[in-house]
Amino acid sequence: MQAPTAPTIPIDDTGKSSSPRPGDPPPYTSHYQPGPPAAVGYPSTGYPGPGPTSYPGLTQPGGFPMYQSGGPPVVYQPGINVNPNPLPVSWMPVPPPLPNCPPGLEYLLQLDKIMVHQQIEVLELMTRFESNNRYEVKNSMGQMVYMVVEDTDDITRNAYSSLRPFVIRVIDCMSREIMRLQRPFRCTCCCFCCSCAMQELEVQSPPGVCLGYIIQYWGFCKTRFRIENEKKEHILNIDGPCVPDICGSDTVYQVKSLDGKDIGRICRQWPGFLRASIADVDNFEITFPLDLSITMKAMIFAGCFLIDFMFFESRPQPANHNRSH
Repeated sequence: MQAPTAPTIPIDDTGKSSSPRPGDPPPYTSHYQPGPPAAVGYPSTGYPGPGPTSYPGLTQPGGFPMYQSGGPPVVYQPGINVNPNPLPVSWMPVPPPLPNCPPGLEYLLQLDKIMVHQQIEVLELMTRFESNNRYEVKNSMGQMVYMVVEDTDDITRNAYSSLRPFVIRVIDCMSREIMRLQRPFRCTCCCFCCSCAMQELEVQSPPGVCLGYIIQYWGFCKTRFRIENEKKEHILNIDGPCVPDICGSDTVYQVKSLDGKDIGRICRQWPGFLRASIADVDNFEITFPLDLSITMKAMIFAGCFLIDFMFFESRPQPANHNRSH
């Protein structure tokens, strides 16, 4: 019996293969549309100026709250009358650029706790058709820091569910893509401890510039990841439980230094039986020392999304599906 063909990862705007493998699905056209080039760069950082300044997905009905200078932000809904009394959205003040820091990551210098809230997709609730995941990222005061959107085609998303390859884009309040997370497809028909079955995430910031990798590795009766820098040098570990507790309590993944010292954690918060039975949404709390390097904070933040897809991304069930809970 011939092994199933692996899905293709969504094509991003950094380039595409000139010779796709035979048997691959047709190329996927990303929903991401770069905006006009920015007029002002970041000369002190050594990085190019702000990238895309528009992301259509953010302004769709039910979209994310967008930043407006000089007034309270509102939720834009094209084709729908805007609420004359929109609820104000509090954004974290934009920090000044830092030398040798990728644009947009300056926020992390001031943070020791990040809240990641997955958004409820109304279409998914009605049809049980898996849609792109979206998240709001807030600080401990409830101020918005980032918006996170998945960019995956419909076929791959629904055929491969939690195993799907993806591109995830982290967007700041000015609609700039400041970080990109790319997960390749990994076949699970091999031995569970085989390296070709281990999950991997590449983290880029700015997009196109590798910041590091998060690599799953086999651990006896444990969920284990290692965080590597752009040179593939091992810098941190993430240790989780043998089996995620998805029913009744929080699930904690400890972030540890190479000498075994706890320096942070990624905690998936139990949503409650009612919320869990209605929608596939997850909330995470990420904590780390305030003086930890910005790069390490960014890598721990990125690890949250690989964990979410691997252990807490459930396949949509039919509306009349009888749940055991």
